[in-house]
Amino acid sequence: MTENIQGTFTSEKISKIRWQRDDFDEAKSFLTGSWDNPINSIAYWKFETSEEDETYPVSIFSCPFLGDVTEIQFINKDHFVVSSSHGSVKLLQIQEDPYHKFKEIVSWDSIHQFKTTDQASCTALATFNQDIATVGEDGRINLLAGQQKKPFRVIENADSCSLLCVDFLRHNEIITSNTRGHMKLWDLRNDEDTPATTFMLPDQLKTEATDIAHHPTQRHIVAAGGGDGSLTVWDLRQSTYPISQLMAHDQAISEVIFHPDRPDNIFTCSINGELWHWKNAQGSKLKLETSDTHWLTTRGNSSKINISSLCAPLHKPINSIDIDRSTLLFGCDNEALYVVKDILV
Repeated sequence: MTENIQGTFTSEKISKIRWQRDDFDEAKSFLTGSWDNPINSIAYWKFETSEEDETYPVSIFSCPFLGDVTEIQFINKDHFVVSSSHGSVKLLQIQEDPYHKFKEIVSWDSIHQFKTTDQASCTALATFNQDIATVGEDGRINLLAGQQKKPFRVIENADSCSLLCVDFLRHNEIITSNTRGHMKLWDLRNDEDTPATTFMLPDQLKTEATDIAHHPTQRHIVAAGGGDGSLTVWDLRQSTYPISQLMAHDQAISEVIFHPDRPDNIFTCSINGELWHWKNAQGSKLKLETSDTHWLTTRGNSSKINISSLCAPLHKPINSIDIDRSTLLFGCDNEALYVVKDILV
């Protein structure tokens, strides 16, 4: 571990970690969710300052959670959505005054289940303002609104196998992926429960997309982390064939994220305990719409990308990452969370 990395023992495996972002100021608080416990938890953390003028994260409060936490996403500064391996989704509010607690606003119970009525994990969710899309092991897509107690639309048989990922590209369009490596674009304006486009990860990869992320300002640019550790990028305006395929980690990517303000920086973490920072070698002006986007246009060749490891391999899965400005958070199966400071982006 280098000097700019700080670890905090949590006594539980961390499945998700998310900054609570402020519109103007640097984020100073975040959420974690756990997995692999009989009763899991969601915890709210803040940074405090020691007498030596060093900042460190402190758990302010937490609440029990049934099932593994499979995703956490904020829909505004104080409200967030959390999904469960029991097939349920909750909208919660962070309340600090006068009580430190999470207030439940809506609970969508068992919205993912198999035809046998057995529980199916809600494997992922995505948000666009107040709209929420969830996918699960049952191959179903649910569309939720923040104040409605029932899904306003259900695509019952969206896929014949488990769905792993979902992401909003725009208000009326989502992308999903399944365990066979099939990617589907859905136009939500269409009343038909069929995708607008279906495509696959490249045949030579023979893997599934384990996580999907869109470029923060050009949402037609999509990056997918693969079950084989690969990183694949599409420009969905042009074609459903990827414009970049890069072999990355030697095991599955857990999460892939673009830096929200400097999207020429991508971060990936893997179940092999690696955390990587991908940066365009030309500097900070990455123009994705032009042909000089080197790391996006050179298949299989990472010579024009700076790839750096942000920590020594932990030999336990790193499950989740999030970055705000130059500070990155990540959660691991070694029952710890980590803060990486002063990242050059």
